[in-house]
Amino acid sequence: MKLQPKPKLESGRCIQPDLRRLTLWKRFKKQGYFQAFVLTGMFFLLIFNYTPMLGIIMAFKNYTIADGIAGIFTSDWIGLKHFSEFINDYRFGEIVRNTLVLSFLKIIFTFPAPIIFAIMLNEVRYSVLKRFFQTASYLPHFISWVVVLGLASTFFSVNNGLVNEALVSLNIIKEPLPLLFDPDYFWGMAVGTAIWKEMGWWTIIFLAAIAGISPTLYEAAEIDGAGRLARIWYVTLPSMMGTIVVVLILTIGSMLGGGLVGSNFEQAFLFGNNVNNATSEIVQTYAFKVGLAQGRFAYAAAIDLIQAVISVILIFSSNYIAKKLSGRGLF
Repeated sequence: MKLQPKPKLESGRCIQPDLRRLTLWKRFKKQGYFQAFVLTGMFFLLIFNYTPMLGIIMAFKNYTIADGIAGIFTSDWIGLKHFSEFINDYRFGEIVRNTLVLSFLKIIFTFPAPIIFAIMLNEVRYSVLKRFFQTASYLPHFISWVVVLGLASTFFSVNNGLVNEALVSLNIIKEPLPLLFDPDYFWGMAVGTAIWKEMGWWTIIFLAAIAGISPTLYEAAEIDGAGRLARIWYVTLPSMMGTIVVVLILTIGSMLGGGLVGSNFEQAFLFGNNVNNATSEIVQTYAFKVGLAQGRFAYAAAIDLIQAVISVILIFSSNYIAKKLSGRGLF
């Protein structure tokens, strides 16, 4: 066995750290291509995610667009004035209600949809048919919400809408329904279009979780006499639970923005109008309109900061509850 030489001393200092740094540098050069990918991602996050966070300070200042970029730091400090103004706004209750109701409806109806669809696809034995349904289901994800609005207008318009014409011709309704304008229909329209657009995309994640389940578990269950539904209930769902919990935590954390179950902002901004504004106006659209239309960037920053703080609280709370109930969590 060859003994490692003791590190030499130079002026009473051990040079072992220098050797470690040299070794790390050699490893870094050897993994150059991989490190380049990592550094690119880190620069992207730094420039587009962390640097703009300096603008949060606007929420506590009397900033106007005339002050320029330097005004973010030189404007007068006004503390929580913008936060108090938003909370005391006469539409505060209505806007928060619309945001929460729309988000909860999406969690209740949109979140389980890809799980159920993934299980159904997994039970399809014909690979060609399975690939066809999977491809057809996730293609809408790549369609912008602007195009989705155009399709919805074609199908649900009061004038010459295909759905309304079909319902009237079948004598199910006497006159066309204002599905795109009546406030009572907005939430249902938002949830329905979100399911159609995003269900197939999120199904990919749950199909990957199912693909990682050992076939021996199904074989053992089948030997024990378990039918197809029993295998789904006692093998497939428990094996997917880790993935389901992680996605659910992220969904709850982004529920105010609807990031994982269809963008609330894009839906509310595009499908919303002056007629259905009572149910379509949410926190994001309100901040966007106030910030751009009225030029109140500091006030809009305060609104978005409130939303961000609530989202962080929701992530930690849902993760804590999930770990207590199921023993699984995101962190």
